[in-house]
Amino acid sequence: MDSLSCPFPFQQYPHVLMAHGGGGRLMQQLIEKMFTQAFGPRPVSGLLDSTVLDLPSKKIAFTTDSFVVKPLFFPGGDIGTLAVNGTVNDLAMSGAKPLYLSLGFIIEEGLKMEDLWRIVRSIKKAADTAGVKIVTGDTKVVDKGKGDGIYINTSGIGIIDHHLSIVPANIQAGDVILVNGDIGRHGMAIMATRENLEFETTIESDCAPLNDIVSHLIHAGINTHCMRDLTRGGLASALNEIAQDASQAIQIDESSVPVNEQVASACAIMGFDPLYVANEGRFIAFVPESQSARALKILQNHPQGQGACRIGEVLAEKKPWVTLKSFIGANRVLDMISGEQLPRIC
Repeated sequence: MDSLSCPFPFQQYPHVLMAHGGGGRLMQQLIEKMFTQAFGPRPVSGLLDSTVLDLPSKKIAFTTDSFVVKPLFFPGGDIGTLAVNGTVNDLAMSGAKPLYLSLGFIIEEGLKMEDLWRIVRSIKKAADTAGVKIVTGDTKVVDKGKGDGIYINTSGIGIIDHHLSIVPANIQAGDVILVNGDIGRHGMAIMATRENLEFETTIESDCAPLNDIVSHLIHAGINTHCMRDLTRGGLASALNEIAQDASQAIQIDESSVPVNEQVASACAIMGFDPLYVANEGRFIAFVPESQSARALKILQNHPQGQGACRIGEVLAEKKPWVTLKSFIGANRVLDMISGEQLPRIC
């Protein structure tokens, strides 16, 4: 992927111009010499405003998302990697196999072409890793000072090739809650970069595609009742959303929730609670107690789940709340966060 060469004339156009989004010759040049070069050959039908897809299943999942992270580049990824993985993971949480993505760029006039090419290469690499294709897209350029470099919108389509219904309403009393690794790294990687905080080792985002590890779980016959990726609002918000949707009480054990030492230190310095910090490669799965040991082993045997562990369970109470058993053994309500703890982390 790093060897992918771009025939775009960087020396002639070192920065994005308004004309690169104007529908004329420069826009055509940008699409042909950069985007088409990265994402695949020009279709036989030409560059149309829509694409025709061949879907091998009648049951599909569809999602859309927008990415406005600042800074554009951070340890462990960039806005391009984030856009692909974020959309792939949203599809994976419904148990879908992601197949196709659309890609919309809103580019600020003056963005360095080399930075745009770097982002495009990251998108290509992330898409190849996740096994998805970029099949359609759009490009707009906005006035300098109105875009923070680049915003990206993606939509994704995936197929569902199993009979599970993976939704909050299906969680049951006694279900075990599993998480695939330590929490809070993405949010703290962004904040540490913004604030120029230095630690013994660099905090890297956990940004990664989750479709493969989810596929292993489902196709091993685990009766997965619900899944949720832990993005904005982190673990606590995801648990609260599920508890409210299912009208079911959930309890987690604070001592069982994995938090990297550097992340814990960064949270302490900046006054954040890691339970509410965003992730981009972490998810929770609700599975029956009888299958929990096997499910945990499946997760731990996958590269994206080596730190997987059991963190809690669904209680036999029809109350839409989440409780936390603290390190000292006391229980407290783990509420939905009020407002926004971390600005612009995805």
